[in-house]
Amino acid sequence: MRVITGSARGRHLETPAGMDVRPTTDVVKEAVFSIIQFSVEGASFLDGFAGSGQMGIEALSRGARRAVFVDNSRRSLQTADRNLTLCGLKDRASLVPGDTLAYLERRKESFDIIFLDPPYGTGLLQKAAARCAGVLSPGGIVLCEHPEQEVLPEKAHGLELVKTYRYGRIRISVLKKEEETE
Repeated sequence: MRVITGSARGRHLETPAGMDVRPTTDVVKEAVFSIIQFSVEGASFLDGFAGSGQMGIEALSRGARRAVFVDNSRRSLQTADRNLTLCGLKDRASLVPGDTLAYLERRKESFDIIFLDPPYGTGLLQKAAARCAGVLSPGGIVLCEHPEQEVLPEKAHGLELVKTYRYGRIRISVLKKEEETE
């Protein structure tokens, strides 16, 4: 696993040992950043279910103003912390131990880009996505990584599904705030 481009380009990142973390593949990571390529510079980025932190680190490397990494595994956040230090990006990062759902509920700050990649088949994706509208900046987007059999509703909780991309058995769904009608 490596940083694809930007200030930390080519840096190899550490991954927590064991089966608890399923890192996003380089193909999917490249696809995600292709989708948001013109939105990353100066953005605030939330890496929910952060694992090793590779998605937030990629965003920081590409010029995101700041990134918040949330994970309930201390081991994962320790790995993310080491990866941020290795890449020289720790000064623009915040590591938050705890539950991503609770974090989304209590936050008052907003994010331009939210990336969600919870453990598959747990129902956490739908629950987390439902809480994102309250912390999403105007014009912001939520990117959800999920298996092909996991489906997100077209509209729910103030967000609408604008597009789903397919990469083998993995899907990336893009959500935005629903347009307000008068």
